[in-house]
Amino acid sequence: MAKQKFLERLQEKWGLKSAFQTVMVLIVFAFTGSTVLFIKPIVFDLVGFENVHGFWGLLLYVVLIFPLYQILILIYGFIFGQFAFFWNWEKQFVSRMGKLFSRRKKR
Repeated sequence: MAKQKFLERLQEKWGLKSAFQTVMVLIVFAFTGSTVLFIKPIVFDLVGFENVHGFWGLLLYVVLIFPLYQILILIYGFIFGQFAFFWNWEKQFVSRMGKLFSRRKKR
């Protein structure tokens, strides 16, 4: 019962049409996250940073891995038939990120 309510809440929050679509979206998130965990060491090795931690590790992650995540989520979304959902999700995400960096109007 609790699992069903969880899926129903996600379905409503994300504006999805069915529990199946909700599960597909969760699978896309899972595959994307797993792929990034697999690819991160490879990417860091390619650029010559095997064991980078702290600020520099975070900076490299944001610059190299974060954009890769955004691309992968669209690819997996396409594979699992949820491209439209993830395309809209990406547009909302970019809009929110833009608001973070935009100047606030002074009153």
